[in-house]
Amino acid sequence: MIEFKQVHKQYPDGLLALKDIDLQIDQGEYVAIIGLSGAGKSTLLRCVNRMHDISSGSLKVDDVEISTLRGKGIRQLRRSIGMIFQSFNLVTRISVMKNVLVSFVPGIPLWRKVLGVFTEQEKKQALIALDRVGILDKAFVRVDQLSGGQQQRVALARTLAQNPKIILADEPVASLDPVTANQVMGDFRRINQELHMTVIMNIHHVELALEYASRIIGIRAGEIVYDGRTEDVTDEILEQIYKGSVEKGEDIAHAREAVTN
Repeated sequence: MIEFKQVHKQYPDGLLALKDIDLQIDQGEYVAIIGLSGAGKSTLLRCVNRMHDISSGSLKVDDVEISTLRGKGIRQLRRSIGMIFQSFNLVTRISVMKNVLVSFVPGIPLWRKVLGVFTEQEKKQALIALDRVGILDKAFVRVDQLSGGQQQRVALARTLAQNPKIILADEPVASLDPVTANQVMGDFRRINQELHMTVIMNIHHVELALEYASRIIGIRAGEIVYDGRTEDVTDEILEQIYKGSVEKGEDIAHAREAVTN
């Protein structure tokens, strides 16, 4: 369980990125966070694994106040939370398999890190992860020979190999074409359902969020303005989330834009 209580996040320049966040996400949920650019979506996501520290309030993961963690405690937290980025963060000049095996590096002895030695069990886990995302046949192909969608699946497999409880995804389909974006979103949903992993993602494509996620959190100017079931989201709710400097009709059009844009 992830629990925010009265969480504020203020940056050194004075920007208040999160205001009075009260939020609970239970194990096994598939949550999409939506809102305009700069609304605080990425900040909220990155507070969960301590990439950002909160300024005040309480943030617990499995009843552990993560703001009190130091050193080894933070490393253990991050082992249970997989993070997937828009940019994939892969080493393109090496094989898919080696990229997935990187997920084990933080927990292995120094000599194995230096020599690049992995156990048979670690290799098996990497292959199982690749199979789960449908690219087992690419295990020994260099990453730079893969399409963007395949590379995102490598990033997802690398996260799965560490067997996390939670997957955080920061705009995971932003750079993908519409067909591939749907495939990757389907991968997230299947993993969520089959492995009971919590999936929390920031996403600009509202249509994809509404199709695949079971819960929508809408953020505007650092505040949660909607938190509820996907099927309860209406155009009026989207207007509330995306209300800004543009005209009302443009807001709705932007929020409902298809993934082809």
